[in-house]
Amino acid sequence: MLAKIIVAGADRPSAIANLRAALADTSITGIETNPAYLRAIAASDLLASGKVATTALKDFAFIPDVIEVLAPGAQSSLQELPGRLGLWHVGVPPSGPMDERSFRHANRLVGNTDVTAALELTVAGPTLRFHAPATIALAGAAMPMKLDGAPIAHNTAIAVAAGQTLSIGAIDGPGQRSYLAVSGGFAAHVVLGSRATFGLGQFGGHATGTLKAGRVLHLARAEQQGTQPANAPAPLSRHWDVGVLYGPHGAPDFFLDTDIETLFATDYEVHFNSARTGVRLIGPAPKWARTDGGEAGLHPSNLHDNAYAVGAIDFTGDMPIIPGPDGPSPGGFVCPAVIARDELWKMGQFKPGDTIRFRPLARPDDPIAAPAIHRPKLDTGSAILARSDDGPVPVVYRRRGDDNLLVEYGDMSLDIALRLRVHLLMESIQRDGKIGAIDLTPGIRSLQIHYDSTAMSRTRLLGLLEEIEKSLPAAEEVVVPSRIVHLPLSWNDPDIQLAMQKYRELVRPNAPRCPDNIEFIRRINGLDSVDAVKQTIFDASYLVLGLGRRLSGRSGRHPGRSAPSPRHHQIQPRPHSDA
Repeated sequence: MLAKIIVAGADRPSAIANLRAALADTSITGIETNPAYLRAIAASDLLASGKVATTALKDFAFIPDVIEVLAPGAQSSLQELPGRLGLWHVGVPPSGPMDERSFRHANRLVGNTDVTAALELTVAGPTLRFHAPATIALAGAAMPMKLDGAPIAHNTAIAVAAGQTLSIGAIDGPGQRSYLAVSGGFAAHVVLGSRATFGLGQFGGHATGTLKAGRVLHLARAEQQGTQPANAPAPLSRHWDVGVLYGPHGAPDFFLDTDIETLFATDYEVHFNSARTGVRLIGPAPKWARTDGGEAGLHPSNLHDNAYAVGAIDFTGDMPIIPGPDGPSPGGFVCPAVIARDELWKMGQFKPGDTIRFRPLARPDDPIAAPAIHRPKLDTGSAILARSDDGPVPVVYRRRGDDNLLVEYGDMSLDIALRLRVHLLMESIQRDGKIGAIDLTPGIRSLQIHYDSTAMSRTRLLGLLEEIEKSLPAAEEVVVPSRIVHLPLSWNDPDIQLAMQKYRELVRPNAPRCPDNIEFIRRINGLDSVDAVKQTIFDASYLVLGLGRRLSGRSGRHPGRSAPSPRHHQIQPRPHSDA
């Protein structure tokens, strides 16, 4: 038993009314409980009559408005549009459907609005028993469906009766995900602003992450207003043409012109180790314009942490990875291009073995870059939209897809004054409110601004940022609230060892930090022993420059450096016993 509800009233009818009101206001999240059953009892003539015996409930008719999960499928989750926005700066990803186009299509087929919560099914679907009638539709990759053993159509609204069982099989043909919508949508509690499931975080969705056998899905039966008719289903392929926008990191400062030409002239293959967190690609390694990342790391792909955009082509070393809706918020790798907004849905259907050809797109609202700004030979526009050396700190504005802009300050060096200026810019944008930013994600010397480009042009955005820049105080004049946090540390934890093993087996066995990350830290920092590494880490106090979820794959020089954050704390580690 989780709780009791006890009510009082002047008489039986008023007490029952109070009970019904209390139950209506009761919400329990997580695993399945019985509030719906209790509400039905409280609303019944049986309780109102007062003729209640200990055996009365055995004949009480109750049909739950739910769908029971008999088998969960490979990786099924409840998703919702637009996802969980506004928390990227603390590492909480947006989640939401990976293929928005098929998600919207499934909802439209059953008369829902585009944003209504629906199930995302990956590779193979679930087996579901309907305890109540519903109308369903499946869109996206072709998963064969059977209703009580009889095949039913894809991309079609189907009526399901109470007691029937729906079985959804493995994908037959191109694509990686399908979407199951029910009329009126699924009911789920809002967690951090959304019903979308974040599988790695084990929150959101119907209960605690992805579907599990024995769980139930509640039907919302929500009234739908502003619905749209269904269009043709999304065309799927094993060979994808994907439109991208060049930037934020291009030639000649990070890549050679030939690297950018190769990026747009190569068929990349989707790696088997791909998921909602990111899609890994197999293709030629860049030649690079730098020999290394300077103080940011050994590899020329390394730079000081900056935020990622969903759909960015992020070179983690020589391997490109496209962060997905459950992907990392910051990281220290260059991104030469970002998938265009209208093309992002394709990422949800990339299947291991598929090939991808990236096609550069131009945007007519891009500001005309100064002649000094470099452009590759291809008609890509420029990775840099504008720059200014007029203020106390040089600032560069880099294009990052349709809906993000990356602001970078100063030289590529670890400078606390630059981090403070990023903080001041973020606070000023929040106070000003004219930009209406969706997310503001700070980095070591950068700020990523996620905005609605359908409501504001880049030219207007840059103008507003120029006004704000003139009003920022000098870093030396700023006092930032801080605190000291003492954290327990587990040295060489078994989970860390497992992570390294998986990385060697599935990603990059010849990375500089393999096979032993601690030995790598010892070697690259010139320490005499592994014990010296431990002593250095446990004796140090760290200034936290950032929060967020990182993308693995770094081969850098600074084991104690962290990711971006709006606050500054000092951390003092202390040994922690696993016993």
